Amino acid sequence: MAPLPGDPNEAEGVLNPASGRTPDGRLYLLPRLVAEGNVSRVGLAKVMLDDGVPTGVLRRGIVFAPDAGFERGTSNAGVEDPRVTWVPSLGLHLMTYVAYGPLGPRLALAVSEDLSTWLRLGPVHFEYQPDLDIDLNLFPNKDAVFFPEPVPGPDGELAYAMLHRPMWDLGWIRDGEGTHLPAGVTDDRPGIWISYAPAALVERDVAALTHQARHRLVAMSEYPFEELKIGAGPAPIRVDEGWLLIHHGVSGAMAEGWEPQQRVNYAAGAMLLDPADPARVLARTPEPLMSPETADEREGLVPNVVFPTAIEEVDGVRYVFYGMADSKIGVARLDRLG
Repeated sequence: MAPLPGDPNEAEGVLNPASGRTPDGRLYLLPRLVAEGNVSRVGLAKVMLDDGVPTGVLRRGIVFAPDAGFERGTSNAGVEDPRVTWVPSLGLHLMTYVAYGPLGPRLALAVSEDLSTWLRLGPVHFEYQPDLDIDLNLFPNKDAVFFPEPVPGPDGELAYAMLHRPMWDLGWIRDGEGTHLPAGVTDDRPGIWISYAPAALVERDVAALTHQARHRLVAMSEYPFEELKIGAGPAPIRVDEGWLLIHHGVSGAMAEGWEPQQRVNYAAGAMLLDPADPARVLARTPEPLMSPETADEREGLVPNVVFPTAIEEVDGVRYVFYGMADSKIGVARLDRLG
């Protein structure tokens, strides 16, 4: 999927899609559409298949826009980088997204039964946890995604768990404020965290998903392809060995501020999370599964980017949909070897 010429809503790119199936089983993407001025919306696009292989899309319009005050800043606005998880036990698609409002990127949630009509649940609230000695609500946060079923929480009780990536540098909001780290954390690079909402509460009232607690660090950067930071990609997939999480890793040199980066490299890796304790990493890839190689991945608003955000199965084959250089959307086949 590439920007449609002449469409002002796509003037600055189509990228980083979520995905899902409608009640009739049809496969759709929910791409981030970027208009002039870096204003993001979420569209809906039916995936076209050729002999079972995704080859293109049919656009179905915009289904989510920055209509709420917490999604609109004075110099920027947007609902960015959606991740959608279908949760059968709730009968709902859960959309985590970045609400780019007055204080920068914050996490928010919406739910839908059909991918077209979305109900906002609002910004995510992280409960205070004394042993961390910080308030997670102070920090910008991105790359959030839910597991597709309840998992054991730290107390052993079932919970709806959300992966996310807080960023500790508050210098962007107040000059000189600098980095504030949770107690016990010495590495200031953004990593993957997990938080939980008790299943019993959520199943009584889905709005309980916005109240996340019992926060734990899952993974930090370990290998050269992810030396700057890592973040979760699509919703984890249950495999025999545990939960398979595709993630992105960033290397290179990061410039200050929120302007498009020009000296970074985004690659895709994977890790296995323990089904009995999804905050525990069982294994991870020391080398990327996919790196920028094609012209569309190497040239764009942010060059050298593959950014996986959705996985779908078609006729027994898994396909990963990903952002290409912050400008287009590509698809890759994910095969299991061995």
